[in-house]
Amino acid sequence: MKTILLLGSGELGKEFVIAVKRYGHRVVAVDSYSNAPAMQVADDFRVISMLDGESLDAIVAEIQPDIIVPEIEAIRTEKLFAYEASGIHVVPSSRAANMTMNRKAIRDLASQELGLRTARYMYATTEEQFVAAVQEIGIPCVVKPLMSSSGKGQSIVRNASEVQASWDYAMQGSRGDLKEVIIEEFIRFESEITLLTVTQSNGHTLYCPPIGHRQERGDYQESWMPHVMDPALLLKAQNMANTVTKALTGAGIWGVEFFLTSDDVYFSELSPRPHDTGMVTLAGTNNLNEFELHARAVLGYPIPSITLERAGASVVILANTESSEPPTLRGVETALLMPEIEVRVFGKPSTRPYRRMGVALSYGAPDANIDALRAHAKTAAECVVVE
Repeated sequence: MKTILLLGSGELGKEFVIAVKRYGHRVVAVDSYSNAPAMQVADDFRVISMLDGESLDAIVAEIQPDIIVPEIEAIRTEKLFAYEASGIHVVPSSRAANMTMNRKAIRDLASQELGLRTARYMYATTEEQFVAAVQEIGIPCVVKPLMSSSGKGQSIVRNASEVQASWDYAMQGSRGDLKEVIIEEFIRFESEITLLTVTQSNGHTLYCPPIGHRQERGDYQESWMPHVMDPALLLKAQNMANTVTKALTGAGIWGVEFFLTSDDVYFSELSPRPHDTGMVTLAGTNNLNEFELHARAVLGYPIPSITLERAGASVVILANTESSEPPTLRGVETALLMPEIEVRVFGKPSTRPYRRMGVALSYGAPDANIDALRAHAKTAAECVVVE
């Protein structure tokens, strides 16, 4: 039996814990607040600020984990190198976790070192630098904090009057002690995809069918699998995902995001862990969902293949008010009366506007009409009200 220290205990961590527990391993879940979703299903939990290096050291010394699995960005990731050097397995590796927690490191690796096609970009640490970068990149442009999560702080500058508000929002959405933004060329893409890529310690790199997704406020709202795309562009995306994950090293699942135009693919971002948009796999789209794939890769268990079993769509269930009290989700029964629908409730102990509290899932045959599945999932999500 392995002891796994999970750093970050949100809804993605919860599903990962469930997958790992099915193989008989022990999990200690860590987050900055109590009763986080993954804590509800883990063997034990701790509440600390993972940006506090001393607290992180103390937890590692106490738990003495075999494996450390980072699930969020707000971690003192430089500490992971020392843990790895002491013999603890860091997922997917300390190098990958450290670089991908910062958009600057991963973008420079992809664009400058690996030569992957990306949007033009610049960085800014002051408002003056930001204004100059916006002028250089041009309007419209995309603005993101270098460290954030769930789309916080991301915006599109569509005209000069939005520049100040975009800077302020990016600063508010920055996580940790890094106050820097990336300003990107706005790619007039036809769609966005996530390519879930699974690297194995003793096996080939595998790819899930592409996931299409839609965002609002920089945050995922719905996703669907498979997203139909040109086979040549899919192969190009797979090759880019293989290149960047090999450079970062380690075994696990990676959420690699791309912009698709009519004739090309642009690398966008990468997460070295289960991806928000991959919650669509909870609809049974693959033979193994993204959390089961991550669990197997983390534990070194073989994954012979990934197959598409059925088409699926997911739509998030959002809170619209702020409260420190545990919410009630009403209407779940109504949603479940609908055929080929599932609902997952995350179990978050408090609410705020636009916070994801659950997800509605629809599914059908592998060749089912994706637009119909998306509409079906949306109707189910609208049945559920967060009170």
